[in-house]
Amino acid sequence: MRKLLVLLTLVATAASAQTKRAATFDDVMNIKAIQGATISPDGKWVIYGVRQWVDEQDKKEARTNVWKVATDGGAPARQITFGEKGDSQAQFSPDGKFISFISARGNAEAKAQIYMMSLEGGEAWKLTDAKENVSAYSWAPDGKQIAFIATDARGADEEANIKKRDDERVFEGDFRYQHAWVIDVDTKQATRITEGTTWTVQGAPSWSPDGKQFVFGAAATPMLRDNRRDVYLADVASKKVEKISTNWGSDGTPRWSQDGATIAWVGEPNTTNPMPDGTAHGVVMQQRLMLYDVKAKTIKDTLTPAFDSDAGNPIWTNEGKRVMFVTGKRAYHEAFAYDLTSGAYTQLSQKRTINGTSISKDGRTIALTMDAPDSATEIYVTDPSFANLKRLTNTNPQLAEVQQGETEVITWKSSDGVEIEGVLLKPVGFESGKRYPTLVVAHGGPAGAYVNGSRLGGVEGGQVWAGKGWAVFYPNPRGSSNYGQKTLAANVNDWGGGDFKDIMTGVDALVARGVADPDRLAHIGWSYGGYMTAWTITQTTRYKAAMVGAGLTNMWSMYGTNDIPSVLIPYFGGIPNTKTLPLYLDRSAMTHIDKVTTPTLILHGANDERVPTGQAYELYRGLKDRGKATELVFYPREGHGFTEYYHQKDRMQRIYDWVTKYTLGTGGNRTTSQQ
Repeated sequence: MRKLLVLLTLVATAASAQTKRAATFDDVMNIKAIQGATISPDGKWVIYGVRQWVDEQDKKEARTNVWKVATDGGAPARQITFGEKGDSQAQFSPDGKFISFISARGNAEAKAQIYMMSLEGGEAWKLTDAKENVSAYSWAPDGKQIAFIATDARGADEEANIKKRDDERVFEGDFRYQHAWVIDVDTKQATRITEGTTWTVQGAPSWSPDGKQFVFGAAATPMLRDNRRDVYLADVASKKVEKISTNWGSDGTPRWSQDGATIAWVGEPNTTNPMPDGTAHGVVMQQRLMLYDVKAKTIKDTLTPAFDSDAGNPIWTNEGKRVMFVTGKRAYHEAFAYDLTSGAYTQLSQKRTINGTSISKDGRTIALTMDAPDSATEIYVTDPSFANLKRLTNTNPQLAEVQQGETEVITWKSSDGVEIEGVLLKPVGFESGKRYPTLVVAHGGPAGAYVNGSRLGGVEGGQVWAGKGWAVFYPNPRGSSNYGQKTLAANVNDWGGGDFKDIMTGVDALVARGVADPDRLAHIGWSYGGYMTAWTITQTTRYKAAMVGAGLTNMWSMYGTNDIPSVLIPYFGGIPNTKTLPLYLDRSAMTHIDKVTTPTLILHGANDERVPTGQAYELYRGLKDRGKATELVFYPREGHGFTEYYHQKDRMQRIYDWVTKYTLGTGGNRTTSQQ
């Protein structure tokens, strides 16, 4: 009888698999994305955002609305806001009776404001009436006030000049600053707390338990290239503001403990010299958890030899003696806690891909967002041990009918013996010993990392490839962020060196395992991944096709034209000069362009300031004038990351068509816009 039951189970499982269909790019675009999760003070409810594409006249628009679900699982999740332009940053009032969120409601010129509504539902009402968009906010502990951040309004003369197009702008000279306000919830009377051009506020403030002060992070200037960021403490009654961080570099995301004794934030100690204009360039460093003793006015750096991962976005547990955060740990995103009493870090979760957490007032219930290799992000709850995760939502039930390939976290030895890790997405119906065409996808950053989570999205839509018989390889070479400070800094002065060898030896390992077909390899990447792809095709002829997306191709011209040149300085030994220029040039794909034989597709946002379009033009011209197979496609209105529906879908399809055409010699040879 037992054998019969096992046989029936296997037959049923096989039949179920046969009823599923291969993933499509439409499936990728139809995923509803969960954004954030906030648990109610009593731990009974979770509110969160759901982002999806909606039809808006003759185009698609991305819209986020607020949903609510009970933590006991007794009722299904339901949508509770319906703003036509979307609603975001949902929070509970301290007594849990109301929900607040940011929304731009009204005509086309309406600014984003804070709205409130009853937890039980009904009409929402507008609380703030700021002249410019509200970007962040937080409730005072007694629920009587809200601190919010808004951009300073332009003067009447400036507005008039803009309307008549007398709107010349001085580069890095015309800044708009953000400042903090406090509004009385009952009277709707707003009071400005900070002002001036000494700094611009970033992120939501964090209140002291007595509601008399709040702490906030601010940048010295609005320039992304300026890494001077500090933590300030503001007194609401006197409007006095005091800087409490001492690091010359970057400090931010401060959070006040429930007992009022300590403020936690994350910092990057910076001991470099200022640039001639006084700004700070970047450092290649994991963010550390810093603790400020409010009474003693002293700062403790919690870095220990046992823990040198990024400290993430800290939140306090209810007793005020532990700081919890989510950080990358090898091929996962795990929850950690730092204990103020023992000074020790504890890993709370194991082999999870957690995206964010929220803790109830009594500390007994934690809400979190998390995805998995076979699931898009959903809402879960757990106790503080993280041992009893319970899923609350099923936001994308349509994925149950989609076949998905299995993933495996793999390791291999690089050319110098260092162990490297990555994620392998296997083809649907994978058979051991059978070789498959393999797509290598280099990540951005370079301080990024792939985790063993959902592989249906991304630039390429990995599960679509798996459904079409491809293996997809996601390597984490040196320079990746989830492996400690030493690995993070291992590609300083060595872009295109050890990192390139790490990826190539990973491909060798897949070939040796009998998975990757050495005659059917392709390489793609976006941003730094685009750099790595452009570099790779100048160093090897092993790949039959490539896609360089928003890629850095000439490091010298890249430095002088992008909006964050400060990021390159620590990686290339300083600004380009007689001493450093040889490295900038040597590690540029354009220097070695004569060696390229791989057919290369180049994709780029037409309004990209992070990696300017000149990088794409240079690569295209270098390949085209040498008679190499190439195509350059610009996407109007897009920056470094794409935001429009048809552009995202076209990008995935165009990559697939190009790669299969040149790698397989068959299949999609359409490289024009999708009809």
